[in-house]
Amino acid sequence: MTGISTHILDTARGRPADQVPVTLYKQVAGSWIEVGQGTTNADGRVNSLATDEVNLPEGIYKLDFAIQDYFNRLEQKCFYPEVSVIFEVSDDRHHHVPLLISPFGYSTYRGS
Repeated sequence: MTGISTHILDTARGRPADQVPVTLYKQVAGSWIEVGQGTTNADGRVNSLATDEVNLPEGIYKLDFAIQDYFNRLEQKCFYPEVSVIFEVSDDRHHHVPLLISPFGYSTYRGS
């Protein structure tokens, strides 16, 4: 039973990215089923996408980050209006998936 959380850092500004909608999906029979959603807080975090109580099974998951409105609020053009990160849950550890963004690039990694 795993939990999934995320946070977003705007590396161009050196600050957390707040008010970004994030949706969590699980792949089931080749389709994506929504299993959680949230919005980043002032610290750029969403801690409650999926908690240990949700009892997420092993499998393939996807986080969709809707970053277009964030950059619009900053009056900044961006190349990627949405970022999708697909990853595998294969054990019962907590899975933290951070996203680093800038107007023209992004990066992600397995956090702790």
